[in-house]
Amino acid sequence: MKTAFDPRHRKREKLVQQLFTASFRNKVPAKFKSSDHLIAAAAPEWPLEKLNAIDLAILRLAMWELTVDKKAPLKVIIDEAVELAKQFGGSASPGFVNGVLGTICKSLPPSSSS
Repeated sequence: MKTAFDPRHRKREKLVQQLFTASFRNKVPAKFKSSDHLIAAAAPEWPLEKLNAIDLAILRLAMWELTVDKKAPLKVIIDEAVELAKQFGGSASPGFVNGVLGTICKSLPPSSSS
């Protein structure tokens, strides 16, 4: 059972905070921006520059985990992203993050989303 002291969760918290901060300095590492086109396609009514910065940071981390890191199962990545959205985002953030990631996962090749 995940707790607030889970080292993997704490690492994700720190990464989201770093991505959030970097977004205001236009210094988000390219490896986290590489899936922005997928995020934009999954939420066409929300251009990236209009997204809540914390939601975008959470989505970027989740996309990096899904498409590059690939160490955690899809369900774990989505669950962690939703938990981070509950922790850091607004009231609509968990549902938004879940919906965007769900849409993206449907379009990923089976080996990327298992």
